[in-house]
Amino acid sequence: MKFKDYYEILGVKRDATQDEIKGAYRKLARKYHPDVSKEANAEARFKEMGEAYKVLKDPEQRASYDQLGANWKNGQDFQPPPNADAGFEFSGRGAHADFGDGSDFSDYFEQMFGQQTGWRGQHRTRHVQGEDHHAKVQIDLEDAYRGAERNISLRMPTVDEHGHVVTKERTLSVNIPKGIRAGQTLRLAGQGGPGIGQGKAGDLYLEIVFRPHPRYRVDGRDVYVDLPLAPWEAALGASIAVPTPEGSVELTIPPNSSAGRKLRLKGKGIPGKEAGDLYAVLTIVLPPAQTEKAKEAYRALKETLDFNPRASL
Repeated sequence: MKFKDYYEILGVKRDATQDEIKGAYRKLARKYHPDVSKEANAEARFKEMGEAYKVLKDPEQRASYDQLGANWKNGQDFQPPPNADAGFEFSGRGAHADFGDGSDFSDYFEQMFGQQTGWRGQHRTRHVQGEDHHAKVQIDLEDAYRGAERNISLRMPTVDEHGHVVTKERTLSVNIPKGIRAGQTLRLAGQGGPGIGQGKAGDLYLEIVFRPHPRYRVDGRDVYVDLPLAPWEAALGASIAVPTPEGSVELTIPPNSSAGRKLRLKGKGIPGKEAGDLYAVLTIVLPPAQTEKAKEAYRALKETLDFNPRASL
């Protein structure tokens, strides 16, 4: 995927005000609208401008785009990092507002920002309930095993009195329940947008994702860990201490185990009404032949065993 510089497309500086972005888009739209333009690439340019304007006109999406695109140039290969929008608080209006230009989000935009949660529109009356807000927050896998209380910092993009996009930060104390899975949502009542008049504040919905772990991989409630074995442990069998988020567990390695074999520790995955399992994925690590004694041991093994690893080729 190629990175698109939306500021360059609209011909504005990165610190442009919202009014400057709006003015630049309107000027270019008059020039490239397919119904009136004589430019050969008018339709493509108009669609590209509409995509850029959809992002930059909305403070929330603009702040996310600025964070993701800070170190990229137009046309460079680009892959957004996973959960790049974690920690941002959104009202959800940006991805579903009616911009009136008829263009759709490109695959590029969808891959960068995904599908943000929709905005619950309401008629303006004297007392109006506040908007629900949404955010993605990262927690440690260990928190899902034990439960925890964590301080979560969220950044909410907004426009200051000069028309520039700024982010306001707030910190909330959040109870992480034991057994929560990635993708589940926590509701914080009254922590969303303020109401109008005597309308109640909206709610804040936190989507849970796990931080990348140096040891474990997660699939639903199941957890996977790579377990290195010496060749003789795999061949002869052994009793090995396997690390889990709850502490070490002894695991029996059957004789003649091969690399890639999965051994299940039932119920040692993420807790729940139906707890997940933990799978130890076996890998075999060869001792280095760095000394003459080690080399001699390998030579003896070669002479002793009638073994061809490529026999099936």
